Amino acid sequence: MACRISELIIDCADAERLAVFWSEVLGYVELDREDDGGIAIGPPDGGPQPILVLSPSSDPRTGKLRLHIDVNATDRDQDAELERLLALGAEPVDVGQTGTESWHVLADPEGNEFCLLRTRLQPL
Repeated sequence: MACRISELIIDCADAERLAVFWSEVLGYVELDREDDGGIAIGPPDGGPQPILVLSPSSDPRTGKLRLHIDVNATDRDQDAELERLLALGAEPVDVGQTGTESWHVLADPEGNEFCLLRTRLQPL
């Protein structure tokens, strides 16, 4: 039997702010609040996507993230989804792309990079 990713933990300065942002991006809902201020968000129906846990941390981020999230739109094309993500507070980020990529590199409100891919996926 193999494993599957069930949770992704994101250290952050403002768990509330990131929980709101990522819930809007992914269509997630709040699942739990932890005593340390962490907030778990996930699919409203308990679907197979991993839960995100926004974990408060005062440690400064150093260097490039070694892992990042890729997202795909499910109900609109990439351009429309890019507009939506920017309206939610995502910011374009230059990580050395050439300009010919089929994806957009963005950052969440705390500067965590993620990519918006071109392919539209079917909703689960």
